[in-house]
Amino acid sequence: MDPIRTLRKVNKEVTLCIACPRLVEWREKVSIEKRAAFREEEYWGKGVPGFGDEKARILIVGLAPAAHGANRTGRVFTGDRSGDFLFAALHRAGLANQPDSKNRDDGLELNDVYVTAPVKCAPPANQPTPEEKANCRPFFQRELQALDQVKVVLVLGQIGYQSTAAELGLNPKPKFGHGVEASLPNGKTILCSYHVSQQNTFTGKLTEPMFDSVLMRAKDLAKAQ
Repeated sequence: MDPIRTLRKVNKEVTLCIACPRLVEWREKVSIEKRAAFREEEYWGKGVPGFGDEKARILIVGLAPAAHGANRTGRVFTGDRSGDFLFAALHRAGLANQPDSKNRDDGLELNDVYVTAPVKCAPPANQPTPEEKANCRPFFQRELQALDQVKVVLVLGQIGYQSTAAELGLNPKPKFGHGVEASLPNGKTILCSYHVSQQNTFTGKLTEPMFDSVLMRAKDLAKAQ
């Protein structure tokens, strides 16, 4: 099957998946109870597919949707502070057509970048179980295969790094750290960044210049290969 058709098929299946009872119960509970600030909005409340340029050379990998972010809006990293930080940086780097991401119909387009997560449903306390990760793994594997133009995988946080390194066969695996790079036998590069979580950005563990630098490195690596 054509890679783009495969990717779209995966994304459709993600939205229909009910494999994990705990996650289904949680995502639907959050969608009914809602956060006060969003009580007038209709929550997505389903699995959240990846988003971006289907022929991207740069793949960005997070962890899982946020309960009142992507679980509300239906688009990865959309509707919370993490997404605000990420998409503003992508815009500064010339990889997005606008600096913010509010909802699925806001006109956002990514250039040469695709964004996804190994876990597709919002987990309680942002902590998916090993079984839930395993249930989502085939989706992530098929995404990696379908995104056949990717040259650089930018992983956000240690958990995303572990999942991605395992799927791409990185061995030995360098210790995770911001700016760490690892070359794969197939010529692709894994590039690490601290996660764009509110905890990291508010405390200064991850600053805009730090993240801008990693994005520029990703662009350079993508062009060089």
